[in-house]
Amino acid sequence: MSEYAIEVENLSISYKGLKSYSIKRNFLLGKRNKPATFLALKDISFRLEKGEILGLVGKNGSGKSTLLKAIAGIFTPDSGTVNLHGNTVTLLAIGVGFQKELSGRENILLSGMLMGFSKKEILSKSDEIIEFSELGEFIDKPVSTYSSGMYSKLSFAITAILETDIILIDEVLSVGDARFKKKSYQKMKELIGQKNRTVIIASHDRKAVAELCDKVLWINDSQLMQIGETAEVLRAYDAFMD
Repeated sequence: MSEYAIEVENLSISYKGLKSYSIKRNFLLGKRNKPATFLALKDISFRLEKGEILGLVGKNGSGKSTLLKAIAGIFTPDSGTVNLHGNTVTLLAIGVGFQKELSGRENILLSGMLMGFSKKEILSKSDEIIEFSELGEFIDKPVSTYSSGMYSKLSFAITAILETDIILIDEVLSVGDARFKKKSYQKMKELIGQKNRTVIIASHDRKAVAELCDKVLWINDSQLMQIGETAEVLRAYDAFMD
């Protein structure tokens, strides 16, 4: 009998934002604009068995990052459910999870605690994280001073060394210098090779998705278009994008 690590049922998420407005219309005439609603995800449902690797594809703005953040518990759905069956989860994404005013070393501790690890567990692996990140003396400088590549290195190092049951990856494999990119790619293959680890990879890197993923989920304009065998879904996606 299959053991599911992730079950997403009828997940819908919308954002609200104010439309552009004029001072004359809003203040002199006393009129107010109503918040505009943007539907980011609509009735998304899928199941992922423990140990499966899912590729997440779709054009920019299709809802991939929103789905990952919902699974990670960062976004609360308007409707539907996300069930992780008690598994620990971490989201690897640029711009998510760090306190910019804190140093890299301090953010290692904070991130690890948010992932559910004890202070002792985190400190026991801190040196390994710092070494993998290759940040050197910058590890004690505020994250606000980091380039996107440095941010990516620290994010990946924390996720790779402090291993959770579920890893969610949002485009981070494509960030960083060529040597670190190769190193992180090999590390990700190593993590994926552990049969009990469940991974979702959102990426525009078709080669990486084809090589690493057991199956692929394709989202377009907030809706699930197709989920299934990797090569089949990628062919349909490529044909749609041509």
